[in-house]
Amino acid sequence: MSQRWLCTSTRENAEVVEKKHVWGVAKRYNNTIARAKKGDTLLIYAMQTKIDDNILPSIISGEYQVISDVYEDDSRIFQTPPFLGDESFPLRLKLKPLNIFKPPIEFKPLIPELGFIKNKKMWTGHIRGAMRVIPEEDYRKIISGR
Repeated sequence: MSQRWLCTSTRENAEVVEKKHVWGVAKRYNNTIARAKKGDTLLIYAMQTKIDDNILPSIISGEYQVISDVYEDDSRIFQTPPFLGDESFPLRLKLKPLNIFKPPIEFKPLIPELGFIKNKKMWTGHIRGAMRVIPEEDYRKIISGR
């Protein structure tokens, strides 16, 4: 049975995923990304960000299906956040877009309904790391959360 994944990204890198249909993680997440298989689906979660005086909320930007095995590619297609040094996110999966959410789905209003987020006040701890499996029920709530 295919798995449902929530993949944590920046807004800039969520745009890269949308344009290039590729998801990438740091080598330290080898064991995690290795569990993703062809046919699994990913939701791209972009963290809240501040641009000038505007705070852009955390969002789900799109839904994708995994169409390749994990492969390694050091080409610099992703933007590296300053706190990650020289990271190129070389462990990658090719994706097929299923649904690009326009406008994106705002994430915070969904938190009270999501079972995988046990601590509703300190919810960001539940989405740390590059990617995590989420329950089917939560996946459905997120994609219908428009």
